[in-house]
Amino acid sequence: MVVHNSSRQDAADRQPLFGTDGIRGVAGIYPLDERTIFACGFSLVEILRKQLQRPPRLLIGRDTRESGPWIETVCSQGVLAAGGCVSSAGIITTPGVAYLTRTNGFDAGIVVSASHNVYHDNGIKIFSSAGTKLDDQTEKALEEAILCSRPMPMRAEKPGSLPPLLWADEHLRDEYVRFLVEEVGRGVDLSGWRVALDCAQGAAYEIAPAVFRRLGADVRAMGIEPTGRNINLDCGSLHPERLQQLVRDSGCDLGIAFDGDADRALFVGREGEIFDGDCVLFVLAHYLDNRQQLRGRIVVGTEMTNAGLEQALVRRHIRLVRTRVGDRYVLEKLMELDASLGGEPSGHIILSDVSLAGDGLITALAVLRVMIETGADLPGLLQGFERYPQKLINVPVQAKPPLETIPEVVATVERLRRELGARGRIVLRYSGTENLARVMVEADEDAKANFFAEQLADVLRRHLGDNRPSTQAEVSPEEVNTDVTTEGRG
Repeated sequence: MVVHNSSRQDAADRQPLFGTDGIRGVAGIYPLDERTIFACGFSLVEILRKQLQRPPRLLIGRDTRESGPWIETVCSQGVLAAGGCVSSAGIITTPGVAYLTRTNGFDAGIVVSASHNVYHDNGIKIFSSAGTKLDDQTEKALEEAILCSRPMPMRAEKPGSLPPLLWADEHLRDEYVRFLVEEVGRGVDLSGWRVALDCAQGAAYEIAPAVFRRLGADVRAMGIEPTGRNINLDCGSLHPERLQQLVRDSGCDLGIAFDGDADRALFVGREGEIFDGDCVLFVLAHYLDNRQQLRGRIVVGTEMTNAGLEQALVRRHIRLVRTRVGDRYVLEKLMELDASLGGEPSGHIILSDVSLAGDGLITALAVLRVMIETGADLPGLLQGFERYPQKLINVPVQAKPPLETIPEVVATVERLRRELGARGRIVLRYSGTENLARVMVEADEDAKANFFAEQLADVLRRHLGDNRPSTQAEVSPEEVNTDVTTEGRG
């Protein structure tokens, strides 16, 4: 039996459910409480049934968080209660669900993951039948349905207390591995290569080593012993220090760090150097352009893309088009421009001729293909790319009022923009998943970038700070855009 609560006033009092990367929060607490999770599955089926005029087929997969099986079960209960069908791919990467949804005729795909976040967070991401994030219209309709008419599950249980509802279909994950090895990796012979992998104790902990070993690599893997509570803990793309050490100590040719759901990848060179998404865009753009495969001679980046990359591409007569931060906006711009390459400094890279989802494993294989075919290492492939110094600071905040309503913030940004002139940029935004303001200052000198960023961070601390210490952003931050971006560039 399903009971509906149709209180629109209750819905109006809630914060929006969906950010740029789905629903995210602490497992067991709104918006990841049992009732809302159940409603998500239930409402998705109701919307799809109206569109399709038949019961929809859904695919669900998850990462290694201890709350994952519970969320999967509750969401699947909602799907079944609404008359839908659901299959589980078990523990699998986010892009793995996107691929299988598209190729196996599912009407939607659901991923239970909070990407780079700590284990007690989790989230729900939804893909269309084409393997893309939901369009804005469908997402808004789904959010309204969840908030305004949240169906009540038959029993309320605490996280982790429900028995499994679905058995994982291992054939689905095997199919994704075959796609990576036989299609994406066709012609990539890693015999003689020693590759270090950091799987972040996450969704790729079995998939990534299997792919690289099947391609012939001597794999040195870490982050492959998930406990449910150690995902992203001092490992993965946000914490590459141990991988850097492993690469140096083991004499590896390359190190690759994934995040918890493996939709992005960062790289470590033989000497322990870190190469982020901007480096990958430069390498792949040059490679594809030389082969006349870079459609429109366009690369799509974001507001966080380094100005040094833009200048390096211009020298090769390639245009950088910037969009809002978030892989969904990168994909939208790629589709609008009919372009073939885009991504973010965080390591989300989209090769639209291969996949419409950012996939860390596809990115890794693409970079290795370039290295093999050119015979060059990453430092050699990056000749001509000089990065502008950037300073990124996360400022904890108590609230998120529109930044343009705070006079001192506006005045400080305008003053710093004038002082930077044509020699730098300022990007200021709130995080979409945490109570943080993100400050990024780019300048032609390290000292200048640091000095200006600290000035702006101090203003934010005075007006919005919650007394927690600010932190420098990680090597490759997961920036989630909101509608309060202030950017200046001379």
